[in-house]
Amino acid sequence: MKVAIYPGAFDPVTNGHLDVIERSARLFERLIVAVAINQEKTSLFSLDERVEMLREVTGQWPNVEIDSFEGLLTEYARAKGAVAVIRGLRAISDFEIEFQMALMNRHLEPSVETLFLMASEQHSFLSSRIVKEVMSLGGDGSEFVPAVVERRLREKLGAGGGAGA
Repeated sequence: MKVAIYPGAFDPVTNGHLDVIERSARLFERLIVAVAINQEKTSLFSLDERVEMLREVTGQWPNVEIDSFEGLLTEYARAKGAVAVIRGLRAISDFEIEFQMALMNRHLEPSVETLFLMASEQHSFLSSRIVKEVMSLGGDGSEFVPAVVERRLREKLGAGGGAGA
């Protein structure tokens, strides 16, 4: 069985993430969406909340599994029997950072390939950081995240919402 891992912080999951998940799920027999635990990074949502939201919004894909991991991605990939790591790219700046990480991962675990998926045009500007910023200022996040995520963001940010950024 061909297994791929799509790692990330998913703080929160956006429609751009879901686009990459959907496309990756078509390419692999099993896709593990792995929420990275990073003690040095402050997240808006707890690990449990991020995992729960991902489970809620990925239920339509039977071959998608939600998990979390801490430490080296390559060790996690090896333990899960993954043949590939999926990374989404939005812009050239993403490529530079992702390319460096992919080369290091290949050095650490040559049997796991990194596959880059270009963001769909409608999601190329989208990031969790930007969504949180827009919504914290009262903007409408309904185009950028699933409804359940938008509701949780509003609760967490205390944002009443409004008309646009």
